Amino acid sequence: MPSAKVYEEELSVPVSLTIELSAVVMAIKDNEAMVLCLTLPDGTALPSGPFRPEAHRTFDLAVRAFVTEQTGFSAGYVEQLYSFGDEGRQGLSSLAPGGSDQRVISLGYLALTADSAFQSQLSAQWKPYSAFFPWEDWRRGEPAAVAPLRRRLRDWCDAAPDAQSAAERHGRVETLFPEDSDLWNEERVLDRYELLYSACLIHESRCAEASSGSGIAMLSDHRRILATGLSRLRGKLKYRPVIFELMPERFTLLELQRSLEAISGLPLHKQNFRRALERTGFVRPTGIMRDDTGGRPAELYAYDRDRFRFSPSLGLSLPRG
Repeated sequence: MPSAKVYEEELSVPVSLTIELSAVVMAIKDNEAMVLCLTLPDGTALPSGPFRPEAHRTFDLAVRAFVTEQTGFSAGYVEQLYSFGDEGRQGLSSLAPGGSDQRVISLGYLALTADSAFQSQLSAQWKPYSAFFPWEDWRRGEPAAVAPLRRRLRDWCDAAPDAQSAAERHGRVETLFPEDSDLWNEERVLDRYELLYSACLIHESRCAEASSGSGIAMLSDHRRILATGLSRLRGKLKYRPVIFELMPERFTLLELQRSLEAISGLPLHKQNFRRALERTGFVRPTGIMRDDTGGRPAELYAYDRDRFRFSPSLGLSLPRG
């Protein structure tokens, strides 16, 4: 049994702890769900930076400050996602010279905006989430990246060290990449990313050469944070009306449907969606018609924000097409 002296020595070892804040900023642009990224000399990253108590009163204020400083964008709706503190994790702070001995705790945030046309700084740009997760967009049917990934995942299952491990691997693959598209669970973005990481099929895993359909890599574990943000947003669509944080003040019902499809990665049944929307009472007609839709003029609607500002409300149904 270790002596008290050993415990004293362990407790006396100084721990260098850095808190890093990272933001997943999302918007809808041209019917695509976009994420705000930084293009750095070493690769692509989310807006992020170290929390400094002397400069920032709260985490929320700090992450807003980083986003504005690095991209020129002022965040509106912001919520904390998750904390990432695995041993051995490297944040952007620890990738800098002299930072490798630090233990980095990262707090991920989700920010939503209806303004994707702001003048961003040169190092910041909007990129579709499908560039990072090409297997997640099912609006036009099964993505081209899925079949090759399934094949490589089956090879990974067959290479398991024993029968029990092989069965566990097969179970994960069948659940997360099912052959039956009706069983696809759009909310499990993070689970799929971590499965591909375990199978060495994406660049960040560094244990094998990634496949061509593995998507754009990101610095540190920012793609994992992005996967967490997309998972949270897809799930939240169904129990909170957060989609309206991504919509302009006035919109057509088709634009609202296309925005939901862009986030969820699923095609929606038009009539069933509109019937479900009517039951919620979320939107009200403005009486203004838009004639630039490429077809018949369409009425503009608005989210009844005052009605639902302080009252509990559900999200939107996503009836698949």
